[in-house]
Amino acid sequence: MEWQKAAKKWTLVLTGVLSFQWALAQDNAELQQTARNFLRTGDYANAILVLNQAITTSPDDIQLKKDLAFAYYLRGDYQRAYTVVSPLVDKKDADIHLFQIAGNIYQGRQDWKGAEKVYQRGLRKFPKSGELHCDYGDLLQNMKNFDAALRYWVKGIEVDPNFPGNYYHAARSYMWTKEPIWAILYGETFINLESYTTRTAEIRDVVLECYKKLFDDPAIFNSVPGESAKGKKGDAINDFMVAFKGVMAKNVSVIATGIEPQSLIMLRTRFLLDWYKFYGVKYPYALFDFQRKLLRDGMFESYNYWLFGPAANQSEYKSWTALHKPDYDNFTAWQRNHPLKLRDDEFYNTGKIATIK
Repeated sequence: MEWQKAAKKWTLVLTGVLSFQWALAQDNAELQQTARNFLRTGDYANAILVLNQAITTSPDDIQLKKDLAFAYYLRGDYQRAYTVVSPLVDKKDADIHLFQIAGNIYQGRQDWKGAEKVYQRGLRKFPKSGELHCDYGDLLQNMKNFDAALRYWVKGIEVDPNFPGNYYHAARSYMWTKEPIWAILYGETFINLESYTTRTAEIRDVVLECYKKLFDDPAIFNSVPGESAKGKKGDAINDFMVAFKGVMAKNVSVIATGIEPQSLIMLRTRFLLDWYKFYGVKYPYALFDFQRKLLRDGMFESYNYWLFGPAANQSEYKSWTALHKPDYDNFTAWQRNHPLKLRDDEFYNTGKIATIK
């Protein structure tokens, strides 16, 4: 019977240890939430105090240390932030957010090469992270490596198509290339993914200006299969872009009186009808499917005014929404229930037309 008594004793001991660990975890979770509340209010000193207290009882908790590094970073204490974060990127349980924080800290110290290595390490571990592609592209742009930055943003769109940040940066970059079509497509996609921010207003301007740029330069429509954007054989652009240009060129007469919301509605309606007649099956594209559903559901006019109106003419946009309030209200309700969802394997950008002018 002695072994039964011993087993019972150790069971009680183990239960006590587990209960203590559970209580400790609960306490640390509460402390972490308290610290995050301090961070949200900008009280970095108290956040740091609370996190250090929690770490004394859980020195191996990577999440607590990640928050501590971030708190030091927000306070502008980059050296202490670096001291905390630098060992963490080697941990097996380092997550995407940790690599983002580490990259920001290295940049805060103006250690550009160190930041680059952090993002490269993060992307080796998380090759489908839209966030890390976006942040790395932002770093490369700050380093004046514009072509490489664009390549990472475009790659981020390919591997994580529903993350909005890469569309934002890519649209802004493509505005200055010889192919404004990608600025139009990526810009409209971004506006649907991130609909009501200051960045949204900025990209509305980009999309509208790129429609003007598209029809301002007839040479844009000269590319044919087997030719590059520079017209040289052997550096083929993708057939999706050739198809897009062909359909747009066919309907160029619609915008003869200028680029404004009403003419764009006609242009884009005709584009959709022709696209799904000739290319919809060959080149499935979620944005076009989304537009066609808007057209079929009677929301396309309101959608286009929402998309282009604020950038084209703010006062006319307000007047239109006031005169068409029931239609516009129906659209905003429809929009809440039918968000744009991008799909994998619908990536047609070869990256061969990213040369900045």
